[in-house]
Amino acid sequence: MLGPRIACIGECMVELREQPGGLLQRGWGGDTLNTAVYLSRLGACVDYVTALGDDAWSDEMLAGWTAEGIGTGLVHRLPGRLSGLYVIQTDPAGERRFLYWRDSAAARRLFDHLDPHALAAFDVLYLSGITLSILDDAARAVLLRALDDARTRGAQVVFDTNFRPRGWPDPAAARRLYDDLFGLAHLVFASTEDLALLHGDAGEAVLLRHAADTEIVLKLDQPASRVFYAGTEHRIQAAQIDDVVDTTAAGDSFAAAYLAARLRGAAPADAAHAGHSLAGVVVQHPGAIIPRAAMPQPACLQEAPP
Repeated sequence: MLGPRIACIGECMVELREQPGGLLQRGWGGDTLNTAVYLSRLGACVDYVTALGDDAWSDEMLAGWTAEGIGTGLVHRLPGRLSGLYVIQTDPAGERRFLYWRDSAAARRLFDHLDPHALAAFDVLYLSGITLSILDDAARAVLLRALDDARTRGAQVVFDTNFRPRGWPDPAAARRLYDDLFGLAHLVFASTEDLALLHGDAGEAVLLRHAADTEIVLKLDQPASRVFYAGTEHRIQAAQIDDVVDTTAAGDSFAAAYLAARLRGAAPADAAHAGHSLAGVVVQHPGAIIPRAAMPQPACLQEAPP
């Protein structure tokens, strides 16, 4: 693979999907890991940066990422630790609800073991609000310094808001950290839902005050997005999907396709079309990671709908 080196920083968990009759089907997923998988499938050069346990399920995750072409040189294995776990429940419309078991997950201790200077090898650093939420204050400070160093040396910082209130006992701390990231990031993926949870009715205004210096993709509460770049704004309408099965990883796959397109030189509006196209495929399958055979070709994702 050629092109910029991307580091996706965060947490992957064991995924259990509820099946009829009370059965559970096991896989793995996590917002930044999902994005890493889809980036790799779209031809990007991507590493995943996290910590895992030393158990058999962590072995399985690592092998799966390697099979996907994801670099794992910065995956730390912590003896005696386990990965987090979540259960996906979906309603008849395909909307999902998550139940988490992650308080002692290995990924929370990532910055006890990761040398932040190792991130200097990458051209793009991608993280999310969930990445921030699993770290303690000391680890967040280390990460913010690494991101600031990345900007100084010319690397890009990409931030996906992915706000989960249960991960933030102190909402004020979340608002401060998110504002720090809005100022640090070159590209922000946000949603109106996340911004309302963070700031109420003022959420969009808080983000858009950074629009002069930051590329912003704002996903709406309907199949559409607004893209702000270099003083311009585009509204991108997504195709209507009638057979939604599971909305898990819709935003993660959108971010992957958008970022992959932009790194190939696509205009922001075309990149948003690519994001919506891939997300539209992903929501027609259960779980975070769709079968490789179901992936559309990158060239198809670049085409705006007629």
